[in-house]
Amino acid sequence: MPADTAPAWPVMSIAQANALLAAESSPVAIKDAVVNGVEMKVYANAPGTLRDILEASAAFGARDFLIYQDERVTFDTHYRAATNFAHTLRDTFAIQAGDRVAVVMRNYPQWSVAFFAALGIGAITTPMNSWWTGEELAYGLKDSGAKVAVVDGQIFERIREHWDELPDLEAIIIARESEEERGDPRVYSLEQFIGEPGDWASLEAKPLPEADITPESDATIMYTSGTTGRPKGALATHRAIVSNMFNSLTCQARMFLRRGEQPPEPDPNEQRSTLVAIPFFHATGAFAILAPSLMQANKIVTMYKWDADKALPIIEQEKVTAVGGVPAIAWQLLEHPDRDKYDLSSIQGVSYGGAPSAPELVATIKRTFPEAVAGNGWGMTETCATATLNIGEDYVNRPDSAGAPPGAVELKIVSPDGAVLPPGEIGELWCKGAMNCKLYWNRPDATAETFIDGWVVTGDLARIDEEGFLYLVDRAKDMLIRGGENVYCIEVESALYDHPDIVDAAVVGIPHKVLGEEVGAIVQRKPGSSVTEDELRHHVASQLAAFKVPVQIQFQEEPLPRNANGKILKTTLRERFTATA
Repeated sequence: MPADTAPAWPVMSIAQANALLAAESSPVAIKDAVVNGVEMKVYANAPGTLRDILEASAAFGARDFLIYQDERVTFDTHYRAATNFAHTLRDTFAIQAGDRVAVVMRNYPQWSVAFFAALGIGAITTPMNSWWTGEELAYGLKDSGAKVAVVDGQIFERIREHWDELPDLEAIIIARESEEERGDPRVYSLEQFIGEPGDWASLEAKPLPEADITPESDATIMYTSGTTGRPKGALATHRAIVSNMFNSLTCQARMFLRRGEQPPEPDPNEQRSTLVAIPFFHATGAFAILAPSLMQANKIVTMYKWDADKALPIIEQEKVTAVGGVPAIAWQLLEHPDRDKYDLSSIQGVSYGGAPSAPELVATIKRTFPEAVAGNGWGMTETCATATLNIGEDYVNRPDSAGAPPGAVELKIVSPDGAVLPPGEIGELWCKGAMNCKLYWNRPDATAETFIDGWVVTGDLARIDEEGFLYLVDRAKDMLIRGGENVYCIEVESALYDHPDIVDAAVVGIPHKVLGEEVGAIVQRKPGSSVTEDELRHHVASQLAAFKVPVQIQFQEEPLPRNANGKILKTTLRERFTATA
């Protein structure tokens, strides 16, 4: 429609658009159902399980699915590798429904193969943070009771010294490793079963092993740091993960309805492609990018690690249509001095979440890529990623909002005494929907606090306006987010307290334009101590992953400021740090 005849935006309200999309004739229609004993809305036309999505993906044949450096994996070869490895898990390692299979590696094509192979036979796939230390990995493997771990060589070196502490871990399968044994009969090479990615086309096109999997079957355990300092494993079902995908589809379709346009039908001759700059072990990477791409025949391009210098030629060469992940990625591309040397005209969307983003980011995106759709959203590991999405004109007009939920998601703002607050009031955000996880693995105490009658008690402070748009105000849980990585302050504080020269410690977020926040700390030293900032940072690094180590540590000789209840006044402490670029 020509610009001079385009209808005034928006042509309908959020409620009207949600109602149209919920209708029985809609591809994203919703219906009433009972899930885990709770009445809620579910997607009527969604695939039942991730196994169904994997099986359907074989029809996409020779289209590219996963690109990593010079390795090109098609939907057909990915399907062959996944189904063959599924048989290996079942026949060689006796993996049964409900057994945990850990996947810990970089974003190699083998990550996806292991992930879907385990899901396809009813196992509970358990991705873990590949940045974790050996001690942190050992905790996750022991807590989950993983029977088999599929890892890369670097991860194996971190795990091997802890293996004696892991009675349930029967075998480790190393991907991209030439040595097959390493002197231990419990260690295998993934290549001995399915070969290299270039070999996958020659694998037999066999069906998945028989498995009784339903939408309510347990699918994944994703670990998210907890306020106790120990990660908690959020258990998700197949329905939950698929529902997250349909939440996104609904919000994308709503953008067109708000413009007065019909959502476009998929073009079989056009393939969307995403440059993935975030790890698959995140809920966003696995649930909001990898699984939807398998379902929609989209291409994914991965890198050994994010590098904006290398990303620009990749975008041009692979005609990438979508980029993002966290605000840091968007900023680095937008402000790169060589950006104009490359043809980036293929970019149709720039989206992100997982970290605070400056309101001016969306305006910068629109100036740089006028035809691209900018978007952000809100979700948690406990909501299997996407619960709300703010894209297109809604995001341009409300750059400080995380968007309005689709019709299948309910939000409410709750006061400290449990009352539901009216629009505009600030309180704790609760979220209900079929995309929510069931529980925390082995943590009935934390489960009872967080998962209540289908609701997730988020710990985020927020408000919702009259139209249903969500605005995050602060985090009630003591957490900061660095470049999309959750850092719970108590975990870093515990590491600082562990140093013999530290009496008191507080960790706060330092505002950072690209990463959202950096880790900062204020500590009180023991009288006479001369411990240095470098020594403390080294001490923390010996216990925690590198992204959790404070970039700045300030010292003081007097106690840290506290209120009458003894709680450290972190608002005051944050003011000591200046924002960094």
